[in-house]
Formats: sequence, structure tokens, C-alpha cells
Amino acid sequence: MAKDLTIDPDLVREIAKLISETDLTEIEVEKGDLRIRVARQITVQSVMQSVSAAPLAVAPAAAAVAAAPVVAAQPEKADLAAHPGAVRSPMVGTAYRRPSPGANAFIEIGSQVKAGDKLLLVEAMKTFNEIVAPKAGTVTHIMIEDGQPVEYGEPLVVIE
Repeated sequence: MAKDLTIDPDLVREIAKLISETDLTEIEVEKGDLRIRVARQITVQSVMQSVSAAPLAVAPAAAAVAAAPVVAAQPEKADLAAHPGAVRSPMVGTAYRRPSPGANAFIEIGSQVKAGDKLLLVEAMKTFNEIVAPKAGTVTHIMIEDGQPVEYGEPLVVIE
């Protein structure tokens, strides 16, 4: 009994076209014993400010924070989403700050990280995907809780 495991290249092209036209990162189609999975890799890019511009941008913000009440000193999550140091989720899944329930978190606020250091994990379809630092710096904000569901493009942490 021979099984027909012929892959239809037109079907794969249609699936790939659907991925490129949407915000989806992967699609899996199953028919009988044949399973086709098409995925694209998302790279997270960050924009760095030049060092000479930093003192000019920091001075007015420091004066505003000093005049504002302590409660208002914490930036809103929406404000942090536009931050150039925001590391975004490359997929929909569940974010984990630690490798196992009893272990220490990968990072905390104030942690010094190097480019490529593991920040957290995002589990999608029973696969744990490492989210790594795109640049060296200090972790200034962690915007997710351990075990929290995350969406594609959602800011996870801020590195300055």
C-alpha cells in the first residue's frame, strides 16, 4: 500500500504568499500523512541613538521627571513600545523569564547584557524559542510576567 506523499509546489507557493501578505510567521497544513509547514524568520532590528544626541534628549526628560510625582515617573507600556531599545516578540506564544519554574530569571531590571545573551523564552507550538539581546546594554524595563501570553511585535524588554 503506497501512500501518495507528493508535495504540491503550487500549494507551498500559495502558503508562502499568504505568510508574506499577513503578519503570520508560520503556517502548517496537514492532509492525511502529509504535513507541510512553511515558516519565515523574523529578525528584530533596533535603532541606536548617537552618543552626542543622548545628553540633549536626557536633560529635558530628567527635569520633567523631577517635577512630576513619583507615580508618573514610570513610562507607560505604549511609550516603551516606541523606544529604540525595545526588544519585540518575533512570534505569538507564551513568554517565560526563566528556564524552568524553580530557576532564576535570565535577566532582571539593571542586568548588563551583551549582544546574543539570552533574555527570555517564547514557547510556540511546544517549541521554546530563545529571545536574545540584539545589542549590549542595561535592561531598564521588563514588560512581561513569567508565563504571560505575548503577541507578534509586542515589546518584551527595553535595553539601553
